[in-house]
Amino acid sequence: MNRGKWCAVAGVVLLVLSQEGSGLSAEAFKVGVIDQQAVLEKSKSGKRALDALKEFSASRQKIVSADDQELKKIEKELKDQEAGLSEAVRREKQEQFRTKLENYQRRLQDFNREIQAKQKELVEEYREKIGKVAAAMAEKAGYSVLLDKGSDATLRIVIYNHNAIDLTDQVVKEFDRRYP
Repeated sequence: MNRGKWCAVAGVVLLVLSQEGSGLSAEAFKVGVIDQQAVLEKSKSGKRALDALKEFSASRQKIVSADDQELKKIEKELKDQEAGLSEAVRREKQEQFRTKLENYQRRLQDFNREIQAKQKELVEEYREKIGKVAAAMAEKAGYSVLLDKGSDATLRIVIYNHNAIDLTDQVVKEFDRRYP
């Protein structure tokens, strides 16, 4: 979440907290927090989705590694044979190596884009699902505000929370019930 979104979230929370005439009393105002990343990592379907992403990434890595080994082999052969080759043959082999290297680099970039796209798709899909489950739970339990704790990889919205208001494990259980 960028700084602008964080400020908007903080503003909404402060606005809700400051509403005296809104029918929310201090006793009825409940705040909860969840860790969406933990829900993804701990839930059954989240684990399966992360494993599938790892498997996809590993399969791409195997292809890249095989290409890398082939390039190293060709480069070694080229260096070993360089002295005994005619200028035309040497240039031809160097051109073949350069072409293979360019193809390797292009494939590596394509694979990285594919993995990033799949990762983004997974995060968006689960963020939406987790949001629906968490919102339904929060509404049913009478929470006025439910915040994502964030992580080191994202912006931390919640700096401190008492364990009593952390609903992550409850959201994981409900998530597993809804998305087995």
